[in-house]
Amino acid sequence: MKLKDGVLNAAQRKRHTAQLRSSGYEDGPALTVQSTDGDIPHGRELSFAWLAGTVMTGLTSVLLMGAALYIAFEGRDTFSTPYRALHIETPREAATPTDISSKTFRAKPVTQTRSELETIEAGIREMVDGRAMIRNQPFVRLRATLATAATSLSDDVPAYDPVAILNATQPIEAADAASEANTDIYGADVEGEVAVRLAAMPASFAPAAAINDRLAAEFVRLTLESAYSDIDAPMLAYAAAGPSLRELGAAPGGNVVAGVAENVTVMPKTTRADEAGLGRTERILTVKERSPLTDVLRRNGFTDTMIQAINGTLKNVFPSIELPPGARLRILFGPSVNTDSLVPYRMSIYLHEDRTNTDRHAVTVALTDKGQYVLGLAPPEIEFPEEDTEEVSVANLPSVYRSIWETGRKHDLADDTIRRIIGMFAYDVDMTKRIAAGDSIEILKTAPDAEGKQDLLYVGLTLGNTTRQLYRFVTPDGVADFYDPNGETGKRFLTRRPLEGGGTLRSRFGYRIHPIFKTRKLHTGVDLAARTGTPIYASGDGVVQLVGWQSGYGNKIEIQHVNGYETAYGHMSRFADGIKPGTRVRQGQVIGYVGSTGYSTGPHLHFEILINGNLVDPLSVKLPRENTLAEQYRGQFGQVIAQINDLMKKEPAPVSVAANTAAPTAATTN
Repeated sequence: MKLKDGVLNAAQRKRHTAQLRSSGYEDGPALTVQSTDGDIPHGRELSFAWLAGTVMTGLTSVLLMGAALYIAFEGRDTFSTPYRALHIETPREAATPTDISSKTFRAKPVTQTRSELETIEAGIREMVDGRAMIRNQPFVRLRATLATAATSLSDDVPAYDPVAILNATQPIEAADAASEANTDIYGADVEGEVAVRLAAMPASFAPAAAINDRLAAEFVRLTLESAYSDIDAPMLAYAAAGPSLRELGAAPGGNVVAGVAENVTVMPKTTRADEAGLGRTERILTVKERSPLTDVLRRNGFTDTMIQAINGTLKNVFPSIELPPGARLRILFGPSVNTDSLVPYRMSIYLHEDRTNTDRHAVTVALTDKGQYVLGLAPPEIEFPEEDTEEVSVANLPSVYRSIWETGRKHDLADDTIRRIIGMFAYDVDMTKRIAAGDSIEILKTAPDAEGKQDLLYVGLTLGNTTRQLYRFVTPDGVADFYDPNGETGKRFLTRRPLEGGGTLRSRFGYRIHPIFKTRKLHTGVDLAARTGTPIYASGDGVVQLVGWQSGYGNKIEIQHVNGYETAYGHMSRFADGIKPGTRVRQGQVIGYVGSTGYSTGPHLHFEILINGNLVDPLSVKLPRENTLAEQYRGQFGQVIAQINDLMKKEPAPVSVAANTAAPTAATTN
């Protein structure tokens, strides 16, 4: 039995072995972990290093994929409302404001914005029936930063045209100046009217000094420049000599006079704004006075259509039509599809609680891809700054021209007033240049009369480190004009960009590689690109000396002005009718049209200015004023300056203009 069992067991084992072999199993040595280090394991060898590497690779892949998905969905685990699917949050929403001087690729710099619209009162002296009377007179004062982003407020502004500026800056004639505002400040605020009896000044009275430190420093600077200049030419009465005169005087020809670069600011290198599209930016503002929500939104770039849609969305969750003092708004702007302006993508309202000194989120509306405003969840929390702020995007910075329009309309300035302000500075300032964050404007006006009319009394414009001030003054003949502290008007005797729209600066004055001959040559003027046929104007009053073809200039015109000044205009497509040698032209008169004749690579105006036969830089050379205040009026004008300066420093009255017009006194300008 045992043998039989043994035989059966052996047979059974044989059968089992055959079955295993038929399934692919074969005899082999036992598994071993003695795999050679660094080699791929073979046969029955195992490698714990390879096994661990495989497991770690798998785990790492899972983690990386999970992180990528988490970032792609911005940490969201649900899209419960339309707002959550808009993808309109900015990368800076959870960050606190940073210094504008910082440079980073991820966070946009933030600048503080200022917007103070105030009423001030002063005791004014007037002559009534031969008696000097004192009464209180209100004035309106605006101090604001220039807008760093253009919105729908300035969508319909007229195109920049230097000639239109001439009409906007004409002196105000006697008929219009008859009701000229009195700024003869008597002293502190007074109640009612007071009669004043004038008496002769005592002989011991010592008048104030006629020159201040600034004028003395300017006199010393000009004296030193004249003493150390090695070029003795009459033109130095008009064109200040710079430190590069020796170098340029030694250049071929030896008769090149360089202009002085004014208002130059060193800035860090950034991406060219004209090469990048508009970007998103967030504005944070605080409402200082109880104000209708509609007015606040309109002053911050919301159109009437947008406001109507937002009111319809808010009526069930935020029925209040007014914002209380201390309320904060966060407005996210982004590029518009149809215009070159920014449109509001999202608007959030926060109500301030004095008891806890906190800001509670009240409501948020956001723009969908269908152009509708819907309710949304609150954006990520931030710590609100004490002052109003706005992100600064290089691509969003508007030109000086449009920024003044945007700022003026934001503060309800009349369009005619904005045009005059632009015209007063257009001779000194390149209005097509982009502003810088922190540029600002100050304005003083009379309070509105019964018809709502206001007179402009003073404008101060700060661009970079340079502040330009113009004061209104009425001469005895009843003509009012604006003069700088030296008694000169803002109008220049020559315009620097004499073509419609001002053109686009393509090449500056100075040595360069010639675009056609590929050699280093002096570029004797500036190239202002514009479409073929764009009107070209006479830069100033003068007599035409040359009309015709001249070598590389193509069709060229030369005009002789007074005091040794000449201007030249090259590459014209054609000349205006009636323009010939001997013709007397006035500033702003059309003399020809942009073309590409002569040595030219495209349609543009080549514009030159010569002083006593010497070439100068048209964009930076100091040009004489068109008009100066007569010497006999300088004493009265000095009093006007002092009085207006006092008004600009005076504390505001308890009731502000913003409260009267239901507009926030410190709503951001940008």
